[in-house]
Amino acid sequence: MSINILKYETDVWRTADLLIGAGIKQSDFPKYMMPYFALLMVESRLVRESKRLEQESGKANIDDFVEMFQLEGLGYNDYLIRKGKTLKDICKNDKTFDIDFDTYLKSFDPETKYLLGVDKGTEEEKFLDISGISGQLKKKRILFETVKAWSEIDLTPFNNSEITTLEEHIKRKWADISAETAGEQYTPDDIISLISELITSKIEDNGKFLTIYDPTCGGGNLLFGIEDKIKEKFKRPTKTYGEDWSDSLYALAKIESRFRADSEIKYGNTLTNISFIEKRFDVIVANPPYGVDWKGYQKDISNDTTERFVALPSISDGQFLFTQHILYHLANDGFSVVVHNGSTLFSGDAGSGESNIRKHFFDNDWVEAIIQMPTDEFFNTGIYTYLWVFNKNKPADRKDKVILINASELFEPLKKSKGKKRKQMNPSNRIEIVKAFTEFQDNSFSKVFDKWHFYYNRQSIMLTNVDENGKHIEMPLKKNKDGEMVEAKSIKLTPLKITVDSDNDPIEINEFDITAFDKEKFNNLLDSFENEVKPMVAALDYKEQNLKVSTKKATYWYDVDKDTIVEEVAGKQTALGCGKIVIKAAYKKPSKSEVASIAITVELTKDLQKDYEILPYSPDEAENLQWIADFMAKYIKKPFVYLDNVIGVEINFNKVFYTPEKLREVSNINADLKILEVNLRDLESELTI
Repeated sequence: MSINILKYETDVWRTADLLIGAGIKQSDFPKYMMPYFALLMVESRLVRESKRLEQESGKANIDDFVEMFQLEGLGYNDYLIRKGKTLKDICKNDKTFDIDFDTYLKSFDPETKYLLGVDKGTEEEKFLDISGISGQLKKKRILFETVKAWSEIDLTPFNNSEITTLEEHIKRKWADISAETAGEQYTPDDIISLISELITSKIEDNGKFLTIYDPTCGGGNLLFGIEDKIKEKFKRPTKTYGEDWSDSLYALAKIESRFRADSEIKYGNTLTNISFIEKRFDVIVANPPYGVDWKGYQKDISNDTTERFVALPSISDGQFLFTQHILYHLANDGFSVVVHNGSTLFSGDAGSGESNIRKHFFDNDWVEAIIQMPTDEFFNTGIYTYLWVFNKNKPADRKDKVILINASELFEPLKKSKGKKRKQMNPSNRIEIVKAFTEFQDNSFSKVFDKWHFYYNRQSIMLTNVDENGKHIEMPLKKNKDGEMVEAKSIKLTPLKITVDSDNDPIEINEFDITAFDKEKFNNLLDSFENEVKPMVAALDYKEQNLKVSTKKATYWYDVDKDTIVEEVAGKQTALGCGKIVIKAAYKKPSKSEVASIAITVELTKDLQKDYEILPYSPDEAENLQWIADFMAKYIKKPFVYLDNVIGVEINFNKVFYTPEKLREVSNINADLKILEVNLRDLESELTI
């Protein structure tokens, strides 16, 4: 890192003094600063490249010179290169500034003008919108002073990597004041260093071409930071790929990419644009937005035909969509590190989108490590964050294994907070983490597990509730359509009356019978059913109202104290077992042979209750079934039948690294209580004096 270039950080932020004086809110500073910072980066690099090309080839033919710029993809500015007019030159004369500055901006090549937002119409993407921002500053009468302040910052002596370093520091401050979502603009330097050190611990310095991809690249600080740090250690040639759909951040990344040896940055929504769908990358890094819904493009995602998405997460959080996209694009021997919040570890029950996505990652044995970061590590959030480390080519001794690394205490506090960032990982902290990852052994802050440890059974069962004697109502047997004897679903009763305790008035079934029919009675009957009978029957409660159902032969009710249905025949009571008394009302339309009527039916059924148990999982099917059976035999005492079993995957860092609170000795607690008793007596004696 160049110490010299960082001195310009203060100069860059001094330009904001003009914005404050013009009444511009601090949260809007990035919008007003980004275009001119980008302009400064472009000009310094064009000037430097112009001098380089002139030394290499001379400047005899200006058209050939322009063509060299174009071939190298550097962009071009005719006013700057052909006439030698820099921003600093333009600002020497405030009387001709407006004309010169407009000419200067319009002299850029089409792509640079497009990225800077020079004279874009209202219907087009403005990206950095330098024309619009300049117009606003002109109205506030500070355009000349603003451009002059920027023009005095000379970056021409510095190389691409050094300018990128300054850019990252500036973007970090923009992130402090404007970003609403963690990682929206900036990933801290210490996290970038940790990610790069994890990557370089896995790749070889074999000179082969290395492709690096960031599907949510923002301004490119993570993508280009990783590239620079890999190049610091290895001599491997690299090519970077990135995509983002924030106008201004994309423009910054795109401008940066044009001054790198081999880089391709696309504009658009990564999840719907499929810009690099045919490519597979050696290294993928990302800090995707989390806690952000994807409702706006739900239809496109649901109808995606690329086979990237094996399952869809909750509509309220799309970070697992990006991760699936990443794993789709990761080469078969590729390595990836992705930043997430904690929800992707455990959100969603077995069978949910999130759980199925985790299961997909684990089934394919792509997860090599998950590393918990300290709180207050990022600029826009104080929550715990996690690095998911994916490897599609694990060494043999790591097959079906995952290491969890709890790095939440590996940090040093910052002397001065940077937004919500109050902590950072120093080099020794990062060395400890990388060492734990490379050694892949248990220690005080890391644990290695078989991947199956994170799987579980969600076994659904249907319980049959029983009375105090362990008995449930028995259903009669009947023949099904195949002639087999099966248990009926219910015992059907023909009720004559139903009595409840509320007013002790019997509900006579006969009062709803219709023996004659005409239009007026039909309407009255239907109205009576909808507004009287149906609500009345729906309100009946066989447990709470001491409800009794009488048929020709018997009377039935539910004994709440014994949890059983009682049948009384000729004064003799028999406990049938636990069950339900189900009462229904139905309106029967008239037919050719029958008049309209209201039918009330009563059925006795088993009292069934759907439940589920969360059980450990074994990849051996026979053993897994035995574990389930053993658990049920030990803990489930009611009759039950198995329903579906769903396999889930969940990672619980708190459970793995839980440290129980050390309780005080009882003798110390008693001693403190005695002191309190003495103090209390002394206080009471003072009050009685």
